[in-house]
Amino acid sequence: MKGAAVYAATKDKSQDDLVVQHAPLVKRIAYHLMSRLPPSVQADDLIQAGMIGLLEASRNYDPSQGASFETYAGIRIRGAMLDEIRRTDWTPRSVHRKARQVAEAVRTIENKNGRDARDNEVAALMGISLDEYHKILQDATGCRVFSFEDPAALGNGGEDGDCAGIEAPNQPLENLQVEDFQKSLAEAIAGLPERERLVMALYYDEDLNLREIGDVLGVSESRVCQIHGQALIRLRARMGEWITE
Repeated sequence: MKGAAVYAATKDKSQDDLVVQHAPLVKRIAYHLMSRLPPSVQADDLIQAGMIGLLEASRNYDPSQGASFETYAGIRIRGAMLDEIRRTDWTPRSVHRKARQVAEAVRTIENKNGRDARDNEVAALMGISLDEYHKILQDATGCRVFSFEDPAALGNGGEDGDCAGIEAPNQPLENLQVEDFQKSLAEAIAGLPERERLVMALYYDEDLNLREIGDVLGVSESRVCQIHGQALIRLRARMGEWITE
């Protein structure tokens, strides 16, 4: 009995040490995500959610799975933050509704014409001005910004894409869904117009913010925001089978 108590105390201390040692990782991930989020999202909220993820990681980490604790904890921390963002969705319902309407218009035009839908065509089909259309695109940039890293955000109920191969080893169906999602996503991104594809690569692969991408492309930050929003909506239109409203 005494031995069990000593083991439990040692394990608790080991978990506490892991939490203290990796607490800076929580802030680093939080501020990295903040660079992609609207000002209404508070860093403290992300950090609090991330600390919960870190605590869970310290309790559940199994070194025999092959991943380092930092890798495992980073996934759990980021997942907890994404859960918090989805739980407290800051985007008004009207933005989601308009994004769906634009995606449907894009899908209709592209299915009819067999080519990329143009801004003026989408605006005309929706009966709105180009300025109104561009405003919707800007709003869409903040709407489900993680949809293209997380199939769960698209409504298919899968795990966060970063967890594939590290977590849920007993859930082959979900892992297969994640693989299928990522394959479909890669194909959809490859089929985007060149400038939209470049913006997506700079934003998601190179971790540049909108202002930095504008410097690279020689356009304003607001124009990059529009291009990014157009890419998000076009991908939404082309990956409709992954979305359940």
